[in-house]
Amino acid sequence: MADHPPRILLVDDEQSIQTLLSYPLRKDGYEVVQATDGREALARFGETSFDLVVLDVMMPRLDGLEVCRRLRAKSSVPIIMLTAKAEEIDKVLGLELGADDYITKPFSLREFRSRVKAALRRATMGQRREPLAEDEPLEVLDLRVDFSKRSVRVRGEDVQTTFVEFEILTALACNPGRVWTRDMLLTRIWGDSAYRDPRTIDVHIRHLREKVERDAKDPEYLFTVRGVGYRFRDTDA
Repeated sequence: MADHPPRILLVDDEQSIQTLLSYPLRKDGYEVVQATDGREALARFGETSFDLVVLDVMMPRLDGLEVCRRLRAKSSVPIIMLTAKAEEIDKVLGLELGADDYITKPFSLREFRSRVKAALRRATMGQRREPLAEDEPLEVLDLRVDFSKRSVRVRGEDVQTTFVEFEILTALACNPGRVWTRDMLLTRIWGDSAYRDPRTIDVHIRHLREKVERDAKDPEYLFTVRGVGYRFRDTDA
C-alpha cells in the first residue's frame, strides 16, 4: 500500500448510509471518497488509486453490479458489495462478477468495520505462502499455477481469476489431497469466518471450476467432499 492512509471509495445513493458509514471509517483512520451513483463511482475511481471499494447494489444511472463488472475488468481492488435484498441471486451475481465480499442490509457497524479491516488486511499482507508457493509453479495434468506471478494456465491458455479465486486455488493446490472446510477457507482468505455465509465459498469454487475444468460437473482438479468441504487433486493419485 502507498504512503497514504488506506483510501476507500464509498458508493451509495442514500445520504444517510454515506453519513453512517463514512464516520466510523474516518475514525478508524481511513481516507473516504464518496460517490452517490455508479457513473460518479467510475469517475472517482479513474482519478486516483483506492485500496477498497464499498459498493451498493441498487443505485441510479448505473447499478452496483455493472460498476463491479467494469472495475474488475481493469483492477483487482477489493470490492465489498452492499445489498438490501436477501435473495441469493443478488449475492451470487455480485461474487461471480468479481466482488470479494458482500453485506446484506441492515448490518451492524461492528460487522461492517470487521469486513473492511479484513479486506484491507488480506489485500496488503501479501497472503501467507506455503513453501511450494515460494519455490516453483505447480503443474498438474493440464493446469499450471505460478504463485509468484499469480497466474493460471489451463490447456495452454491463460485464465483470469479474481483475487479470492486465486487464493482459494492456492490454498487447495498447495495442499493436494487435504480437505478444507468452508470455514477454514473463509478464515484463510478473509482472516475470520465471522458474519460470512459459508455458501460464499461454494460460489467461488463453482466459478473456479468453470474456468479450469473441462467439465465443471466432472472435475479433474477441484473436488467436493460432501458434508465437509473441498480438496485439490492428490498429486500422488
